[in-house]
Amino acid sequence: MVTARRSNLLAVLLSLLILVAVLLVIDLAASAYIQRVVMGLGISIILVVSLNLLNGFTGVFSLGQVGFMAIGAYAAAILTLPISLKSVNLPELPAWLGEVQAPFLLATLAGAILATVIAFLVGLSLMRLTGPYVAVATLGFLVIVQVILVNWDRMTRGARTFSGVPPYTTLWWVWGWAVLTTYVVWRLVRSAYGRRMMAVRDNEIAAQALGVSVMRSRLLAFCVSAFFAAIAGSLWAHFFTSFSPKAFYFAETFSIITMLVIGGMGSISGSIVGVVFVTLLSEILRNAERGINLGFLTIPPVYGASQIIMSVIFVLVIIFRPKGLLGGRELDLGRLLPGRNRRAAAESRAVGGDERPS
Repeated sequence: MVTARRSNLLAVLLSLLILVAVLLVIDLAASAYIQRVVMGLGISIILVVSLNLLNGFTGVFSLGQVGFMAIGAYAAAILTLPISLKSVNLPELPAWLGEVQAPFLLATLAGAILATVIAFLVGLSLMRLTGPYVAVATLGFLVIVQVILVNWDRMTRGARTFSGVPPYTTLWWVWGWAVLTTYVVWRLVRSAYGRRMMAVRDNEIAAQALGVSVMRSRLLAFCVSAFFAAIAGSLWAHFFTSFSPKAFYFAETFSIITMLVIGGMGSISGSIVGVVFVTLLSEILRNAERGINLGFLTIPPVYGASQIIMSVIFVLVIIFRPKGLLGGRELDLGRLLPGRNRRAAAESRAVGGDERPS
């Protein structure tokens, strides 16, 4: 057991070193397009991994993740917007907001805390629901956020484009938060809180009989998920620098749910696999929409085909592999190390030899 833990720790450290090396190469040598894709990949990992904590490990199917992403995006963008632009774009801001330009990290955390407080207040009611009622209620929350963003001209510029946000987001910010999100969710799932969440997911009545508070378990997952969704929103806002409320609606919600379901609910590594699969396939299909000329065969442009194909893949996964690609399992990074399997086999033979009767 000790050897297996050491192997897993070594595999994780090796994976982090490889990730840092790859990011360094991308940051120094890759094109702007590849950097954009890799940063989008990291932001999606934050969203999907944090959503999996609620949907996969608690059993509450939420459709409101993008609403918290929008709260984090707008809150952080307002705080970091230069004072000179605030007087032009948002002239009706309160004085305590209009005369302050916060640092990026502080603004990101402020947006995340705001989203967490809102999640706590909303979750006191929504997390009492079960089954499809939760999905409908969280979808209603998303619609409410959208309506507020469109109509609150004083703070959000309404349906107009919110522009002038400083481009603070970098590869290192995105992937630093992605690693931190994955680690926090992983630690939480393997703690006593995580075991309570999974008990509630598997059998709510039995969990209550054992003294597990269903409400507290769901509310904790809901708040943690909202916190990291807002972090992703801030990173997204400071990457694209201009956006409107329609960026945080059904299209983004469908994309996140697709990644989660394809990768596998109840699996952290499945979430990452789902994000990578959907992101890379979407980019390939999006480029193929413009038409392909193979010399002997010419395929004309078919715009919108990528969304149709992704929808078909989503339906096929639900039909033929409803648990996703990993089916709730986690990838064992320790098995990738050379000699791990040989050591395990040797230990097994040694234990078997000791237990053999004389």
